[in-house]
Amino acid sequence: MKKITILGSTGSIGLSALDVIEKNSQRFQVEALTAGRNIKLLKKQIEKFKPKAVAVSNKETALKLHDSLTSKNKVKVLYDEEGLKEVASFPSADTVISAIAGSAGLIPTLAAIEAGKNIALANKETMVMAGEIITRRAIKKRVKIIPVDSEHSAIFQCLEGHDRKNLRRIILTASGGPFLNFTRNELRKVTLTQTLRHPNWKMGKKVTIDSASMMNKGLEVIEAKWFFNMDINSIDVIVHPQSIVHSMIEFIDGALGAQMGIPDMKVPIAYALTYPERIINDLPALNLAETGSLEFRKPDMKKFPCLKLAYEAALCGGTAPVVLNAADEIAVSAFIENKIRFSDLPEIIEKILNCHNPVNNPSLDDILQTDLWAKRETGKIIERIKK
Repeated sequence: MKKITILGSTGSIGLSALDVIEKNSQRFQVEALTAGRNIKLLKKQIEKFKPKAVAVSNKETALKLHDSLTSKNKVKVLYDEEGLKEVASFPSADTVISAIAGSAGLIPTLAAIEAGKNIALANKETMVMAGEIITRRAIKKRVKIIPVDSEHSAIFQCLEGHDRKNLRRIILTASGGPFLNFTRNELRKVTLTQTLRHPNWKMGKKVTIDSASMMNKGLEVIEAKWFFNMDINSIDVIVHPQSIVHSMIEFIDGALGAQMGIPDMKVPIAYALTYPERIINDLPALNLAETGSLEFRKPDMKKFPCLKLAYEAALCGGTAPVVLNAADEIAVSAFIENKIRFSDLPEIIEKILNCHNPVNNPSLDDILQTDLWAKRETGKIIERIKK
């Protein structure tokens, strides 16, 4: 039986992972969980899955959770970054699902790697911010990092059984989000409600908004660079509105390999947990006759400049991707709080990138300091926009 820790158990990935675990209880056991402030849901998860330890965002939340639990729930309640690190490195766990949203996922993921845990990685920010450090430490600790993102899982699956020297190009597919056919003027007027209506996937607010701006795909380009040791110029993005082809690879002889399936995160989650095996699930099979035509088109980087900014940050390297990610996190939060417009997102991110002098070959401290600087400067720009 594989013993699992989930970092971010109350988010969309965490919920899907727990569903996979519950339906395969003979194979998996939950050892530890982390959540932010959704204590009501976390309490239900504790009662159902009986983890040995949990961690939440702060002491006040931890005390509320502890006081709400009965004597039957013998669980260690931890909090703050140290609590997250302790849960991430929980001794009895085999595999850690890293699904905390945003830059907050970096430190606990590193803690899990240092503790020798295999990683099912759904937190793309970890690779965007510190891909070189993460990959280097994983090799040193002989830790497997299996991608959970549907696109990177697709590439991972397509590469199985093939010599990497025969790989010419990676092609990441993008749905285009809810605004694929909007004009640039129409994008200036979109609301948060419209932005959160993704046509194909059920995701958290941050990743749904990033999908609408195509920043999510830009972050995935950077993530793919580190996951598959590819030059950025060999990673392309193609818009595929149906989200049936999850990504493709091109070999040196021109042959393409594609991984296809219905758009449901439970498939890549299960594969990451059982690799190299596969397990049966209760999801509907893909019926291509019913699906009909599959469309592919070139992304419009003038209409969706966040994708262009991501490529530029990746080519610049060093701490530039850290700034890209941090500025996006703060700007998206401001959009959710109705402080800025959707169309302000790329303009704010570009301003912060232009103010930054990248540090090459950054240390972890360089990365963390840059993250704080970029978030602080982005906040200042947003305050000026409000006025």
